[in-house]
Amino acid sequence: MPTVNVAALWHDLECGGYREDLPAWRALAAATGGPVLDVGAGTGRVTLDLAAEGFDVVALDRDAALLAALEHRARGLAVETVHADAHEFELARRFSLILVPMQTLQLLDGRAGREAFLRCASAHLHPGGIVAAALADAMDCFDDEHSVPPPPEVRDVAEVRYSSQLLAVVEECGRAALCRRREITDSTRRRDAEDVVLHLDRVSAEQVAAEALPLGLVGEDPRYVPETEQYLGSTIVILRKPRQ
Repeated sequence: MPTVNVAALWHDLECGGYREDLPAWRALAAATGGPVLDVGAGTGRVTLDLAAEGFDVVALDRDAALLAALEHRARGLAVETVHADAHEFELARRFSLILVPMQTLQLLDGRAGREAFLRCASAHLHPGGIVAAALADAMDCFDDEHSVPPPPEVRDVAEVRYSSQLLAVVEECGRAALCRRREITDSTRRRDAEDVVLHLDRVSAEQVAAEALPLGLVGEDPRYVPETEQYLGSTIVILRKPRQ
């Protein structure tokens, strides 16, 4: 029986199906010309899409298991992977575009974490290059029209069923806590369940632009990804490094 990369499987279940933002990243890559750094690349949802379009992409993530899945999927494409933390990375190259998709910027533990990343990002940008980061307020997941949890995301692998369901989103100390249940059911119907909580900072595009300005990045007009029945809309903050 093949070994299952469980970390990659959960990541794909919970994040891999989202495609609504891909046109925005393609447009930004085309406008800047690359190369591109994808921060929080995971299993390669954005990296592989841009690489298939012909862009030179470096994928950065702190989870080696996710990068292993990305490397396996990237065969034949112009993709490099880097195992590093977004708070403190040092690469021997510069980029025209640094992408931070799917609210990764909101996982960096508050203003100090965001500033640490933005400082690194600024140091890795060519003059005139941009950082583009997607923001959303997870507290909007449930409203009058969406008052009950969505159905679980499910995948079957070798007679084992993996299921992940978002149960609730609550506010905790100014952050949104996404409460999710992961279940694994084997062929004998034995079930293992784990409740996981993901915390996202609640921060606006204006706040991020203000934090970035002292670090040498200037905010420009944001872009928007519309919401769908399944996914929240998002705001893409655009921060440019001035030309010298």
